[in-house]
Amino acid sequence: MGTVITPQLIDVVDPVAAVRSYSSGTTRALRNCAIERWGLRMECPTPEDPFAESEVTWLMPELNLRLTHQKPRSRHARPAPSELTAVRVIRDGRLWRTVDLLLGLAAPGGTSARIVRSEDFAAAVAGRVLRAADADLALRTVHQTLEELSRLRHDLGSWLAYKRIFEVWPPY
Repeated sequence: MGTVITPQLIDVVDPVAAVRSYSSGTTRALRNCAIERWGLRMECPTPEDPFAESEVTWLMPELNLRLTHQKPRSRHARPAPSELTAVRVIRDGRLWRTVDLLLGLAAPGGTSARIVRSEDFAAAVAGRVLRAADADLALRTVHQTLEELSRLRHDLGSWLAYKRIFEVWPPY
């Protein structure tokens, strides 16, 4: 079965209205949304997900990364790994647009991070959905981040501190 090639995934966040609009057309009100010195912090409920109560996302434009963690509904559930996804962030007035570059890392904590979504990335490159410059940016970003995480024993908290982001992750 082949991978389906989709158009570019572009999300738009309006921090003033605390709304996130997805490329699918879905719009979601954010519980929290704050502009930080390192980027944008947001949290939104995930009512359609039977396992996750909410999703916390940090956009880090200088790093070309989106950091995401899903808070499980059950406090006894095994936590899902955090994901670092390569993105291109464009600030347009008060709006924050993110272009998903379809390549990322799953960082489970306590064990090695691994590259994820490589099939989607390869299909998007082959189908020319991703421009060559965006594909290069995704590869450089993900490989540099993986190398940095490896040097820090795959500890996201240490990696964030290395990047001068001193907030606790995941923020629960």
